Amino acid sequence: MALTGRTALVSALGALFVGLLLPSWTGILTVQLALLLAILCDLALAAPVRKLQFTRTGDTSVRLGQAAQTHLTISNPDRRLLRAQLRDAWPPSSFRPGTEAPASRHRLRIPGAERRRVTTALHPTRRGDHHAVRVTVRSYGPLGLAARQGSHHVPWTIRALPPFTSRKHLPGKLARLRELDGRTSILTRGEGTEFDSLRDYTPGDDTRSIDWRATARRQTVAVRTWRPERDRRILLALETGRTSAGRVGDTPRLDASMDAALLLAALASRAGDRVDLLAYDRRVRASVQGRAAGDLLPALTEALAPLEPELVEADARGLAAAIHRSTPRRSLIVLFTGLDTAPVEEGLLPVLPGLTQRNEVIVAAVADPRIEEMAASRHTPQAVYAAAAAEQTRAARRRSADRLRSHGVTVIDSTPARLAPDLADAYLSLKAAGRL
Repeated sequence: MALTGRTALVSALGALFVGLLLPSWTGILTVQLALLLAILCDLALAAPVRKLQFTRTGDTSVRLGQAAQTHLTISNPDRRLLRAQLRDAWPPSSFRPGTEAPASRHRLRIPGAERRRVTTALHPTRRGDHHAVRVTVRSYGPLGLAARQGSHHVPWTIRALPPFTSRKHLPGKLARLRELDGRTSILTRGEGTEFDSLRDYTPGDDTRSIDWRATARRQTVAVRTWRPERDRRILLALETGRTSAGRVGDTPRLDASMDAALLLAALASRAGDRVDLLAYDRRVRASVQGRAAGDLLPALTEALAPLEPELVEADARGLAAAIHRSTPRRSLIVLFTGLDTAPVEEGLLPVLPGLTQRNEVIVAAVADPRIEEMAASRHTPQAVYAAAAAEQTRAARRRSADRLRSHGVTVIDSTPARLAPDLADAYLSLKAAGRL
């Protein structure tokens, strides 16, 4: 049971009436008994809450930053009119800041044996699964003095997928890929290129590309064209330990790595390469393998959506073993991790020779743009100290990157806004050089 503000107002008016007209215990008892009787009658006439029936429909997934809707149908099996307020409770991260109360509360008026539908608009601010908490209904009587209140559990889950903000770079990268893919002919053969077609010789072509057997058959000079090899294997390995939990701006490093991984996966699948995913810290957190190009991006977004960093030190040897199990033949391994000195020297470097022996390895790390701002700002004594700390951090990251490059690793150390396009450019450069 819940009392309303109207009850408090009536009680205050009754106290005023007693004080002015009946200043005695008899007056107090008369007013209070009348108010109590009105409250009991109001409760008796209010529609019951426990008998209400609920069904849900609506969206089950949405990209982070976009809006979703969930529809709640309320059936009133009782003969009494339902006058109610309803709260459809979800976690606070399911709404934009400051919009939870107006978005989750609804007024109802449902005659007996009828039903109504209300819609709750959600706007998730965090990636992952958002579960409906409870539906609370407060049913008022005709006098509005008291209400019956109860809660129902009506399960529903909306999955907030990674936003994939780097999608805007995809058209430009695909245009460059088409140039490498044979639409603009490649006349110089590299280690990782395969034969594409024959065409007539034109002045300026490399004479090493002349196909003498085809020339003899055609009686015109023919040259071979080459294109980057297809059906290469790419493994996106996300380290989900404590280093990925560090926040750069408003988002964890892991989210920036996911965005870059999605762009590279979309680009590589268009290039005809096979892309797999592995997320690991001390055990496998997510894995996507053997998906066709059309199913790849949906499978990756579904696997990455609930992934959260673990506040543990990543097991580099376990990660290397998991990579070896996932790559039975030569592959491009893109390892999303940090460039902190201790994890690199104590964890990654000892297992790196085993990875680079038969694979091409790229290490992609998320740099904090705040470090660059601190290094450039020296107008106050405090800023000078901050700049010194920033320079020390930058020097440590450069040393870690140089040690990785000495093992033949391609290192990309970019801010969240630049990581995805820089990684795509590195992939295209390796493909153009025939190193895949």
